[in-house]
Amino acid sequence: MPRLSVWMVRAALLHLGCGFTIGAVMLYHKGNPIDPSVWRWLAVHMELLLLGWTMQLAMGVAFWVMPRHPGTRKYGTVWLAWLAFGLINGGVILTALSGWGGAAAYALALLGRVLEAGAALAFAVQIWPRVKAFGVQVSNPKRET
Repeated sequence: MPRLSVWMVRAALLHLGCGFTIGAVMLYHKGNPIDPSVWRWLAVHMELLLLGWTMQLAMGVAFWVMPRHPGTRKYGTVWLAWLAFGLINGGVILTALSGWGGAAAYALALLGRVLEAGAALAFAVQIWPRVKAFGVQVSNPKRET
């Protein structure tokens, strides 16, 4: 498993643990009221689970299992995938923090969404050359003479 996939899966599991913990506190609050402000965590809970866990896990596994290029750069432009890793985590954190941003909440949420969209774009650009139809062999341009 490539190092980037390992980091993406680990980060996704960290988001999963945090999201489930917040969800458990909100669920406990439904039965035994703690504080009405617990519901402010709902957006954070959804952000961590939908984008922090699901999207990042899908990206990490896709980077690992998609067909590889023959030759030295078998995973393609890896720096774009690392950029996507940083952007998606930064976007999730900024969007989650926007609930407590006060007057800057809208700007934080917008910046977080822009970072998440940038992560999706960077990952799509990186992975697209590796998308092949079933049964199509990837040719090695170095062997063709």
